[in-house]
Amino acid sequence: MIESFKQLEEIAATRDLADVFLEADEQEHAVPAEQIVEALRKRRAVMRDCVERGKSSSGESMGRLVGHEAQLLNRAFQEGRTFLDPLTVKAELYALSVMGENARMGVIVAAPTAGAGGVVPGMLLALEEERNVDPETTVRALVVAGGIGSIIALSANISGAAGGCQNEVGVASSMGAAGVAYMMGGNTRQSIHAAALALKNTLGLVCDPVGGLVEVPCVKRNALFAVHGLTAAQLALAGVESVIPMDEIVEAMVRIGRSLPRGLRETAEGGLATTETGTAIAKRLKEEANRRRAEKAAERERAAQERKEHVTQGD
Repeated sequence: MIESFKQLEEIAATRDLADVFLEADEQEHAVPAEQIVEALRKRRAVMRDCVERGKSSSGESMGRLVGHEAQLLNRAFQEGRTFLDPLTVKAELYALSVMGENARMGVIVAAPTAGAGGVVPGMLLALEEERNVDPETTVRALVVAGGIGSIIALSANISGAAGGCQNEVGVASSMGAAGVAYMMGGNTRQSIHAAALALKNTLGLVCDPVGGLVEVPCVKRNALFAVHGLTAAQLALAGVESVIPMDEIVEAMVRIGRSLPRGLRETAEGGLATTETGTAIAKRLKEEANRRRAEKAAERERAAQERKEHVTQGD
């Protein structure tokens, strides 16, 4: 088992990082490397399909708070109304597409969670498309991204409830940054520093979902941090390194997460969730939920009464 990033750099300094992670998984879990790669091929395909569905969908989310973002950005991109470079726009677009599907209860790949599921596919699939990267390299980058996340998870609980959104979107951007560095030919040290630069600059990011739903600010946050991850990878590939080692950054993330108030850890009791607008949305969602429950209860009562009357008539 690879237990730290220091250990990872030592054993993989001159080796292919994906191969190192595959060997470690094979030894620890007795799963053949090719079986792992095939599973990730399928996940890449699901990510790709999710992006295609999401960027053209106009359906609303369960809470009717999001749903049109990817379609709007896609239309602007197709009409030449975007000013950023295509790689950046596609990373945003693909992240929004995945999160829109998630908000509509569609099939996505949690990477590492559903609430942060747009960051990694946004980064990797946009890079694959814009830089003509072999899809098999993308699959191997998913091995790297998963390996980075696995080492982080040895120390940290990957959930907003445990430590705020730094533990979800922060970790996702770190995983994606390492994967992008790998896809662009970076070595192990550069991939680790890409992960470090991404993660340390998300420390303190809170989880404050409006109405308790993974919609606001989660959907747009994924797009923003997909670009954040690309930036971290670019810096690392240029030779920029994190002064604080990755292992210490993870330790800091855990300490910060423990110090966050309960209201900023996925409870919808603080931050944006308790703004005037956030509170009004939560009230509306609660009223709608109560109305649906009342309607279902009334329907069950009607059905029960009809069955009773049928039995009585039969007698």
